[in-house]
Amino acid sequence: MSVDVNGINQNQINTQRPTTDKTGSAAKTVTAEQAKAQSTQAHGENVSLSSQARDLRQLEQKLGDFPEMDDEKISQIRSALEDGSYKIDAQKLAQKMLDMDKSIFG
Repeated sequence: MSVDVNGINQNQINTQRPTTDKTGSAAKTVTAEQAKAQSTQAHGENVSLSSQARDLRQLEQKLGDFPEMDDEKISQIRSALEDGSYKIDAQKLAQKMLDMDKSIFG
């Protein structure tokens, strides 16, 4: 039974195994030297990011500056809820909901 993974079938898979050379360590030395040469060549390659990727990276950096949770504010709200003093400003809440909707849907 063959399984089609992203359009790749059994005939497109390289099933040949590399053979080992009887020289052993000499073959490994050549391979290491080739890898080093390829690594040196790879350092000269350039990678450019799209403007969207750059924007996402900047956004991620900005978000990293904010704490995940504001423990002080959470404790203040929790206390206000427990003692019944927490008041909701309906106008402010409605405006925040409209702002969020606008930021999501434009």
